[in-house]
Amino acid sequence: MLPALRLHPRSVAVAAADLNRRAREQFTRDYEAPAYDDAAALCSNPDVDVVYVATPHQFHAEHCLLAAAHGKHILVEKPLALSLSDCDAIIEAAAQAKVQLIIGHTASYHPGVLEMRRIIASGALGPLRLVNINAYTPFLYRPRRTEELDTAQGGGIIFNQVPHQVDTARVLAGGLARSVRATAGVWDAERPTEGGYTALLEFEDGAAASLTYSGYDHYDTQEFAVSVDDDRPLPIDSHGNTRRALETARKQAEEHALLADMGYGGPRMRGPGPLTGGLFQAELGLMVASCERGDLRLATDGLIVYDDAGKRTVPVRYPYGIPGRGNVVDEVYRAVVGGTPPPHHGRWGRATLEVCHAILQSSRERREITLAQQCSWDG
Repeated sequence: MLPALRLHPRSVAVAAADLNRRAREQFTRDYEAPAYDDAAALCSNPDVDVVYVATPHQFHAEHCLLAAAHGKHILVEKPLALSLSDCDAIIEAAAQAKVQLIIGHTASYHPGVLEMRRIIASGALGPLRLVNINAYTPFLYRPRRTEELDTAQGGGIIFNQVPHQVDTARVLAGGLARSVRATAGVWDAERPTEGGYTALLEFEDGAAASLTYSGYDHYDTQEFAVSVDDDRPLPIDSHGNTRRALETARKQAEEHALLADMGYGGPRMRGPGPLTGGLFQAELGLMVASCERGDLRLATDGLIVYDDAGKRTVPVRYPYGIPGRGNVVDEVYRAVVGGTPPPHHGRWGRATLEVCHAILQSSRERREITLAQQCSWDG
């Protein structure tokens, strides 16, 4: 997010907090701003308007409540929290403090996704009937902290990648999911958390979403990435590379030491990479929304529409570099400065978390789970 904040004309990173000394020193060098070893000190800084909570999932509730207690607006990474009761506490604290609460589901902020929603809501292609999202990535074999491999602490795909898919499907379908039937699996004893799942999400109006994710780094759906200008698949030859790199790294160093070295301020820190719009949305993979009179497919730089007239492309603007991240800042700015209620509000984040918990419950109990805390999309 730091490169996106730097690119955005309406945001300035004025302070940070991190337990890692190297990260603090790097931030101060990069941004000429203070970096604290304590979140409370950050929240006490009078120059801070909005606190971006990007700590491990199990600390989201604590840090959101801390920000609200200091009267700071809150942008929090997905998921809002790990339990629905913690979500309720955060929502209540933000309301009491009269601060804005925005959930940063970056996939559903993707300009291509929002353009899909606009076309669906217009009725130009008739009612939405099906959303299909399939993603295969190397997620589980990137270097991980211990808690990132523990589902109870928010590890695995269910609280990391699945919220992107669920949230996007809810945006496209209007938000009001009715039930979930799912299966999720732990297929590698050395990475003891869910790394693959598939789910059928049914909505109140009869639309459905078929969602699949595998983070086991064999097949990679980037093979399906296409441009609106040339719909041939883009070349990829990276299958299994992340698995192999991790295995090599384990022979050289402990995984947590490698992760620290690769993190912000570490000797292996990578740069922000290309900040161009045409990037494949890995969490969404191959994504198609089917209406009664046509289909919409997400491409790297826009949408492809298939309807009775044939096939056409819809270019999409990608401001601020990496798709979706600058749009998060836009929503925060409109909420904090303009007073516009954010679509990704606390209740929306809680509803997405409810679906994620229902996926685990459905898989465990091998039955359909009815949802009770859904809300409509107001974007």
